[in-house]
Amino acid sequence: MAGPRVDRVVADRYLLQARLGQGGMGVVWHAHDTVLGRAVAVKEVVLPPTLPEAERRAAEARVMRGARAAARLNHPGAVTVYDVVHDQGYTFVVMELVQAPTLADLIQAEGPLPPGRVAEIGGQLAGVLDAAHRAGIVH
Repeated sequence: MAGPRVDRVVADRYLLQARLGQGGMGVVWHAHDTVLGRAVAVKEVVLPPTLPEAERRAAEARVMRGARAAARLNHPGAVTVYDVVHDQGYTFVVMELVQAPTLADLIQAEGPLPPGRVAEIGGQLAGVLDAAHRAGIVH
């Protein structure tokens, strides 16, 4: 990985400001788009260095397919993909930054949610999944 540090500029444009999370395929950063002057989320795709070249190419192709598929979504509950850039040998997916509590945050703050609220959240989720399926995405 180019280094899990803040204050890196990716593709001469995206200033990585704070780590938001990390998963099996990389790190998600809170970043600033210096060209458009807005906050964004940037996923830094990190593949294991020991991954054989053929598997690396396949994984990179999956990342691009996923980014293209996500970019086709047009739904208020789906994160918008703005850009995909390659910098210093790594792939970065630039997305809308959504600053909202997680479901776990809500439950911790409010306790068990009432059935009506659970149904509302479930309905929102179903709407996004329906939009994804109509766009040819299976999640």
